[in-house]
This record gives sequence, C-alpha cells and structure tokens, in this order.
Amino acid sequence: MSQTIKRIASIGLIAKGLIYCLIGILAFMSAFEIAGQTNNSTGKSSIFDTVQHLPAGKAILILLIAGLLCYTFWRAVQFFNDTENKGSDLKGFAKRSRYLFSCIVYLSFAVVAFKTLLNGNQDKRGSGNQEMVSALLNKPFGQALVFIVAGIIAGVGIYQIFYGLSKKYKKHVNTLNLQSTAAKYLLISGIAGYVSRGVVWLVIAWLMFKAALHTNAREAGDTTKAFDFLEHSSYGSYLLGALASGLILYGIFNFVRARYETFNI
Repeated sequence: MSQTIKRIASIGLIAKGLIYCLIGILAFMSAFEIAGQTNNSTGKSSIFDTVQHLPAGKAILILLIAGLLCYTFWRAVQFFNDTENKGSDLKGFAKRSRYLFSCIVYLSFAVVAFKTLLNGNQDKRGSGNQEMVSALLNKPFGQALVFIVAGIIAGVGIYQIFYGLSKKYKKHVNTLNLQSTAAKYLLISGIAGYVSRGVVWLVIAWLMFKAALHTNAREAGDTTKAFDFLEHSSYGSYLLGALASGLILYGIFNFVRARYETFNI
C-alpha cells in the first residue's frame, strides 16, 4: 500500500510540475508577445484549453486531470496522516493546514480541467476569484470576509517567499540521490521557484484587497490579472519574464522531486 501511495505522490508532483511549466511558458510568451500570446491565456481554464488543442490534447488533458487528483490525494494523506510529523496539537494542526490548503487549490485545478474537457473554454468573462469575491460581498459582513481571504492569500505568498529564501525546502534536496552539482542547481531553481510563487500569491492578494476596499468583485482576479498587473508596472515585460522563468524552474524542481524524493508514509 505504501508503495502505491508513493507512486501516486510521484505522479502528482509530475502533474504539478507540468502545470507550473505551462503557466511559466505561456506567461513568458505573453510578456514578450511571442506568437501573439497575451495574459488572457495564462488563467486556469485557458491553460487547459491550450492543452486540449494540442495534438492528442484530450488524452493529455485526461492524464493531467488524473495527475492533479493524485496530487490532491497525496496532500490529503499528508494532512490527515501527519506524514511530516507536525504534531496533533494546535500548532501542529496549523502547520499541517497548508497541506489541506494545497489539496483544495489543486482539486480546483482538476475541476476546471475536467470542465474544460467536457465543455471547452466557454466562459472567459471572469475568473473563479471574481465569482468567489462577488458571492462573499453579497453576504452579511461580506467586505470583511473578503479582507480576511485576501489576508490569508497574502500570508501564503509571504510564507512561500520565506520558504524559498530561508532554503527550508532543502529537506527535499537532502533526501534526493543527486550529485552535488545537480543538487546545487536544484537549490537555485527552488529559490527562484518559491519566490516566484510567493510574488504571484501576493499580487492576487493585493487585487482581492482592492476588490474588498472598493466592494467591486471585478477588481479581483487569478493569475491572468496578476500577470497583467505586473506587465503594466515599470519594466513590466522583464519583470513578468523573470517571474515566468522562476515558475518554469519551480516546475522542473517538482519533476526532480518526483523522480528522486523519498516520501514519508
């Protein structure tokens, strides 16, 4: 059983790596307008729509959905079984909650991919974040709820940057059967990847904060709007290009983990 779960974890990491490579590649192309790409192609549904239009795209999308479900399952195992020995007290539960958060995020990716497989990319009017913010704003104390969600997302972004810069992810590298040179490059890709992820989360949090401040759900957004925000800042194309490169490196980081990491069950 443990070997099966380890295989599921490896497949999940491969799927996660593919997602980040796709996001990074499309964001890099849109930053420099390569092949006419724009930031509208970097949202979740647009990414899966791009995959579906590749040769054998439907088959690839089915495999990607299966991989995302594998990763979701592995994150749930980490949360409920406490595979990293975080503890069952309040502090340990708080540390483990990031696995549950990750489980929910990648499950949402799988759901969007499944909808794309069934119906194609039909609705490009708004992001899932906009729909969520709109629903929250219509509830009692809705503005406060959106501020809270924005704060949680900002916390995730700050943690990702801290996790990368502090090299806490080295525990993954230390368990890998790699030569020192390969491990060195993996460390660099880890720093770039986690910091890039953190920046994306922070921008999404900022957009949600503005949506709450102005009680306007249309100001919220996902990666599409976050990348658009970065691209329209000073030296935006270069900033977005650097961020996209970091996301690609993070995808590669997950491929290596899938191949070499020893999973705790």
